[in-house]
Amino acid sequence: MAPAQKKQKIGSSLDQLKASGTVVVADTGDFESIAKFTPQDATTNPSLILAAAKIDTYAKLIDNAVEYGKEHGNTTEEKVEIAVDRLLVEFGKEILKIVPGRVSTEVDARLSFDKDATIKKALEIINLYEEVGISRERVLIKIASTWEGIQAARELEAEYGVHCNLTLLFSFVQAVACAEANVTLISPFVGRIMDWFKAKTGETYTPETDPGVKSVRRIYNYYKKHGYNTIVMGASFRNTGEIKALAGVDYLTISPGLLNELLESNEPVPTLLTVEQAKKDGDEKISYVNDEAAFRFDLNEDAMATEKLAEGIRKFSADIKTLFKIVEEKILA
Repeated sequence: MAPAQKKQKIGSSLDQLKASGTVVVADTGDFESIAKFTPQDATTNPSLILAAAKIDTYAKLIDNAVEYGKEHGNTTEEKVEIAVDRLLVEFGKEILKIVPGRVSTEVDARLSFDKDATIKKALEIINLYEEVGISRERVLIKIASTWEGIQAARELEAEYGVHCNLTLLFSFVQAVACAEANVTLISPFVGRIMDWFKAKTGETYTPETDPGVKSVRRIYNYYKKHGYNTIVMGASFRNTGEIKALAGVDYLTISPGLLNELLESNEPVPTLLTVEQAKKDGDEKISYVNDEAAFRFDLNEDAMATEKLAEGIRKFSADIKTLFKIVEEKILA
């Protein structure tokens, strides 16, 4: 009787994704849930921090932030704003005990159309990180991909050595402007793009036909063809099919639920994006340098991107306002 053939061990889908050259990033404020996935980095946003802040486990972080705000602010308004900034940093500090790389911390979305205020807030957050012993090299400041946000990021990168993650990115137009601003990283949103098209057309999309996946592939190909150093980090996924369809892209930021699905699966994850192929497939070069009018017009021509950008800013603004309210109640208690 022939000896039983040894079954070749196949790594989890998550392991295979990492092996494709894609850096895996955890998308959450719930840092206790991410260690088992061994992500390189982590991203947060106002909605994720708000959700985590409602978990009893993290009550101590809120208390620390509130005390800090009371000590460093004069008026109630100042105390609340300082406390909220410190709360973002408290979460970031704890996340950086788990991930070896960087954490993304978002500027108040209500500043999305104010370049100078965005720069000021970014530097305040960086100073708070440095105050607790965390180098700015380990922090990415998240800023909405408006014209003003992109120009703020250009200045933060060039003049202050602050690395930026441009979020709420739904269009090729935004991606081109971000690359020209030499930002460190962009977060094109996959699932929210697909949501828009699904609502408009009533169609069901496969990973290959998914308009969000196609958008990220186009951006990746363009960046690699023209030698931009800006990292492409796909974000906002609805299922693991979208994730697998981007295997090989620079980075992917993934929620704990989907990370867990990938960890428990052994389905193959072939590498689909490569620099070599991107150089063949990428679009010809265009430019928005010093051309705000062209940027705004071309973005306006993209109904999906215009609507989703506005909606995203409204949602993040609402959540940061709720977070302010929670902190204010604690400061006044």
